[in-house]
Amino acid sequence: MTTPQPLTIGIDFGTTNSVVAVADPTNGAILVQFVVEGGESSTFRSALSFQFHAAEGDGRPERVVEAGPWAIEAYVEDPHDTRFIQSFKTFAASAAFTETRIHDRRYTFEDLLAAFLLKLRQHAGAAMADLPPRVIVGRPVTFAGARPDEALALERYETAFRRLGFEDVRYAYEPVGAAFYFARTLKQDATVLVADFGGGTSDFSIIRFERTPDGLKSTPLARSGVGVAGDAFDYRIIDNLVSPELGKGSFYASVGKTLPVPQRYYSAFARWDQLALLRASRDMRDIRGLATTSLEPEKIDRLIEVLDDNHGHALYRAVSTLKQDLSAAEAADFSFVAGDVRIEKPVTRAEFETWIAPELTAIETALDEALEEAMRVSGLAPEAIDRVFLTGGTSLTPAVRRMFHRRFGAERIETGGEFESIAAGLALIGLQPDVERWTQGA
Repeated sequence: MTTPQPLTIGIDFGTTNSVVAVADPTNGAILVQFVVEGGESSTFRSALSFQFHAAEGDGRPERVVEAGPWAIEAYVEDPHDTRFIQSFKTFAASAAFTETRIHDRRYTFEDLLAAFLLKLRQHAGAAMADLPPRVIVGRPVTFAGARPDEALALERYETAFRRLGFEDVRYAYEPVGAAFYFARTLKQDATVLVADFGGGTSDFSIIRFERTPDGLKSTPLARSGVGVAGDAFDYRIIDNLVSPELGKGSFYASVGKTLPVPQRYYSAFARWDQLALLRASRDMRDIRGLATTSLEPEKIDRLIEVLDDNHGHALYRAVSTLKQDLSAAEAADFSFVAGDVRIEKPVTRAEFETWIAPELTAIETALDEALEEAMRVSGLAPEAIDRVFLTGGTSLTPAVRRMFHRRFGAERIETGGEFESIAAGLALIGLQPDVERWTQGA
């Protein structure tokens, strides 16, 4: 048993956005605010930018690293000479990802995450000037990737967070953090299913909360997760709307034969984490060669322009806008316009839901696994779940919400705190006297 800390910090390092919260026994959890153009924001984009500026005289070129909205700003101002990386959390558990080279410098995953965290702390200002020894870091139930190595991911996290200055790095499942955030609103005992939908993973946790004279008692009952979420939805949009206009499905001539353009180029292109690396990969040389042998060279030229001119962020905005519009309406117009590339198409919500059907099935399968574990371990039937809390940006997708309305009924479902619940809950976990019960340490 440990006594509660006077101050704890929770960090939700997300695939798309990151959020930090600080908690103490008197004030509860308060989100760290970042001063951005137009005001303050509690969300900090999980993005990095790298630039080299020519030095004056005989000095060495200056390397400038930025993160969050400042990384986006650097990219927008100088896209040609800026290496922009987003969704790099997807690499955390990948043994295949060992390093990337940026301006002839080697960066491991730990290097990227440490650089990101250091800039996040800098932009947080006084709120993170004096760090407590312990941090509660959110982690998915199942890391993203085909064969995720959980131990490798946590080892990489450990290295990066210790570079930030923390002495005791502990990890809590992201949906458990969201559950602690939600539990503040409970007026009576309840069994709660938390569904957390981020950019890279969809995670589920079932927890029993009971009010006692000593405070709220919490008992974990089940958990599950799958490496599928918002980025996978983005992949489907790009694969169906954009990639065909950039040469996917086309052919090229080689030694008297007509051959299909390799699909692997477009598999990488449609994933945010890999798009940033494709421009500097060996495949880029082959893609340039296709421009002279393609039967539809104008499409390959568009692909090369998107990569060479760093149109990735413009593509991200177009895809995000379409998802938001389809969450509010039955049809919307997709518009990706950057440089000489112009791709505009109408899309219905029904079309989009057809594209993401495999991901919806994977999400529902993971949900079933949590429910089955709760039944097996504690005899809890799905009907005995009192409340269902949906959180995370992808929970706003109508098809995802319908899944839970169908399974549990609208009266049991709660939403909110889509971008803040995990960080706030993680900080609250740090105040628990039995913090070891809810966290993993190195």
